Amino acid sequence: MQAGFAGYWAQADGVSRGVALLMLLMSLSAWVLIFWKSWALRRARRDLQRAVPAFWAAPDLDAGRQALLGLDREQILLPLLDAGRAAPAGPCLEAAGRLESQLTRRLRDALHAVLQRLQYGQVMLASIGATAPFVGLFGTVWGIYHALLQLSAGGQLSIERIAGPVGEALVMTAAGLAVAIPAVLAYNVFGKLVAACEAELEGFAHDLRELLQSAAG
Repeated sequence: MQAGFAGYWAQADGVSRGVALLMLLMSLSAWVLIFWKSWALRRARRDLQRAVPAFWAAPDLDAGRQALLGLDREQILLPLLDAGRAAPAGPCLEAAGRLESQLTRRLRDALHAVLQRLQYGQVMLASIGATAPFVGLFGTVWGIYHALLQLSAGGQLSIERIAGPVGEALVMTAAGLAVAIPAVLAYNVFGKLVAACEAELEGFAHDLRELLQSAAG
């Protein structure tokens, strides 16, 4: 593979080299996201498992918030608690609504913001997984075309003369698959982890709304 890519790079033109650099950039971006999201989502799952029971075991809301401060490292529960306890600023339409509606609106907005942070990078992983094979295929087609032009300018074509350049150009198709497969697998795994976090956060938000509504009533 290294020898093939070295040969491909040596005979490549600007377009082929640009495609190879784009593939390298896509691969680096995918792996950075994979490592970072693996770390962040693992912390988030661990925080949920420890912080939610600690919050409900607290004697009051202030003590519960203090418990979250020490356990909610990814800041996925604190925004919900702070949003639920926040009061509308001055006379406004939000303040004119029922308390239940106010709590629902604030908790929903905070939950959406938290989920958006948890889902960060998913679109890029999906895009890399969907486009990398086609980018690699384009690099292969362009590399073959460029190699055939060079060979035709050098005289009569033969299988022996064609096999080497064509085989080296096919490296780009393999590179496209090598970039796409980890991105697709990571996207699916992270989607499952985010969905699990979302279910727990929705349950926490629902229970928190009931608690705050009862405390206010």
